[in-house]
Amino acid sequence: MINLSLLQNLSSASVLVVGDVMLDRYFNGDSQRISPEAPVPVVKISKIEDKAGGAANVARNIAHLDGKAGLLGIIGNDSAGESLQQLLAGEQIHSELFSQNDKPTIAKMRVVSRQQQIVRLDQEEMFSAEDAALLAERFAAVYQNYDVIVFSDYNKGSLQQISSMIKLAKAAGKTVLVDPKQADLSVYAGADVITPNLGEFKTAGGKTASVDEMLSSARELMQKAGLASILLTRSEQGMSLITPTEHFHFPAQVLEVSDVTGAGDTVIATLAVMLSAGMSLHDATQLANLAAGIVVGKVGAATVSPEELAAKLNKDLFRQGDFYQTPFNKVLQHIQFARQNGERIVFTNGCFDILHAGHVRYLAQAKALGDRLVVGLNSDASVRRLKGEQRPINTLEDRATVLASLASVDWVVPFGDDVAENDTPFQLISTILPDVLVKGGDYSIETIVGADVVIAHGGEVQVLTFVDGRSTSKVIRKIQDLQGNN
Repeated sequence: MINLSLLQNLSSASVLVVGDVMLDRYFNGDSQRISPEAPVPVVKISKIEDKAGGAANVARNIAHLDGKAGLLGIIGNDSAGESLQQLLAGEQIHSELFSQNDKPTIAKMRVVSRQQQIVRLDQEEMFSAEDAALLAERFAAVYQNYDVIVFSDYNKGSLQQISSMIKLAKAAGKTVLVDPKQADLSVYAGADVITPNLGEFKTAGGKTASVDEMLSSARELMQKAGLASILLTRSEQGMSLITPTEHFHFPAQVLEVSDVTGAGDTVIATLAVMLSAGMSLHDATQLANLAAGIVVGKVGAATVSPEELAAKLNKDLFRQGDFYQTPFNKVLQHIQFARQNGERIVFTNGCFDILHAGHVRYLAQAKALGDRLVVGLNSDASVRRLKGEQRPINTLEDRATVLASLASVDWVVPFGDDVAENDTPFQLISTILPDVLVKGGDYSIETIVGADVVIAHGGEVQVLTFVDGRSTSKVIRKIQDLQGNN
């Protein structure tokens, strides 16, 4: 079973990503007619969105999993390079990108309509041996500051000296992961794990007519190229972790696939963070497989949060008596990352002392109004002030643990621990600025705390009806009645 306490230590993970960085630019709009000039759809652009791509997306995934992310790569002296650096500055990534005047920043431009790609336009030129030498020189100056090194090879020229960089890293005892693109896997000699997909595996000489043939050919390639293990990503067949003496198959997660863009980046990033945090290769691979299942359900080059991974493992969590809960000081950063993924943030609040069916239905309805749900939870002191000295029945820690276990809840944030003036979530709402503020009961929007702040920032306020006959007070009274009858 996975040691989920390690999810509390992801901030100790230290990963350097080296490779081909890119700018992913999305032109989003509606398409309702065919062009009179040619048989192609006309897309009316309503939004242009830039995201970090390639090796930069790997670093972004690491940062969103709370790991310390460093990034080395090459960009052009152009507006795309400036945009990429601005994006990275807001993603908690320590990037060291150097620009070359005679090469453009690698950019992939996608036109998207109704969540479907219409066309992709690529702007790129191969980087020279001199460019790659500069990157290798910079690598030698910084790699000692990280525990795990990830080489993200998109075959754009940045990693022409990858063999020497791997040797340098392994001589210093670093764990080395490679997302490969070269047909000759010997250039990655010494790597602890390479993560090819089926196409890359076949190009390198791998055979896939049967599982036995796949395993034997993988081991032949590993021995010939000097590799410790292969994590083969097999699309709908999941993943296979292959070492010289063992193999493990991880089935694909059953869900609706929206977009496979960047899924490989998420896999190697998750693997790197978990290994750096102290997980075994087997357990780290299991979480990387779960992360891939989550990210392909999102549109674009998205990322995965620790909370999403923990939610996927919910049943296992309770079987082994362990539970992951986001450290409160990380919540705001995770909310910001979710926003950068284009997700809508919903906020609600309450005491949630004894969780019952009414609470569960209410929270599910609230979550359905957006993508991620934040629950503001009254502290024990706040509950006593509001409900009386005999409350709460359950402590803040217990209430937060139960709430966070629900599939509908992404984050639980306490408030009201110091003075009575903070018994409302106004300060919390003003800090989070949710896209949707939800309250249950007979409130009017004008009387809901924080509604004016949310509306002023372009958000909306929704009032949901509570389930009749369901309340914590009624549960307590029923228990008291039963005790009295005994």
